[in-house]
Amino acid sequence: MILDVTDLHVRLAGSHILQGVSFGVRADRVTALLGRNGAGKTTTVRAVLGLVPSTGRVLLDGADVTGRRTHAIVRRGVGYAPEDRGVFGALTVAENLRLAERDPRPRYDLVFDLFPELEARSRQPAGTLSGGQQQMVAIGRALLNDNRLLIVDEPTKGLAPRVVAEVASALERAGTATTVLLVEQNLPLVRRLATDVVVLDQGRVAHAGPAADLLGDPERARALLGVATGGGHA
Repeated sequence: MILDVTDLHVRLAGSHILQGVSFGVRADRVTALLGRNGAGKTTTVRAVLGLVPSTGRVLLDGADVTGRRTHAIVRRGVGYAPEDRGVFGALTVAENLRLAERDPRPRYDLVFDLFPELEARSRQPAGTLSGGQQQMVAIGRALLNDNRLLIVDEPTKGLAPRVVAEVASALERAGTATTVLLVEQNLPLVRRLATDVVVLDQGRVAHAGPAADLLGDPERARALLGVATGGGHA
């Protein structure tokens, strides 16, 4: 396991949001974190990264990072593309990418190969980009360093189908090079990318196992996620 989470609890504003979440992310796999809105998916990844206070234990590649500051966790080889993208609108695309540099030889060739639009718009203020282009910046920053774990939160949320396809292709390639923890509601994308799934329900793990087993059982998937697993494109 490159990521091993045990008995994770998060309380925010008087609410017990995560109630003993435990799961593992196997190395060199894509693990999808699924669940209905409000199930605790984003809170889980934020707790793993030390962005919200939590109790429990988080092991990253065997090292205990419980209670560590976010920058210390990231320096251990974690890339993060947040749900809100976290783009600095007043800075150019190039400046947004430069801020993420951590390795001596950042992988600009990979980023620009996946997202040539970013190279073409390198001098453009990121705040003037479309939502899809901003998502490319967010994922590009996470891929710039040679990370052991890539955490991507809702990368296709609100994007046009054409852009979803571009993002899916980029994540598919990223998944061949590193371990990915993907928070996503687009089940066709999950079917395309994920080898394993973890399903949260009301702050607890309701299911964990191979993606094919869950997505191949429409009744089980509907009970856990409230949606059908067939159809759609990614």
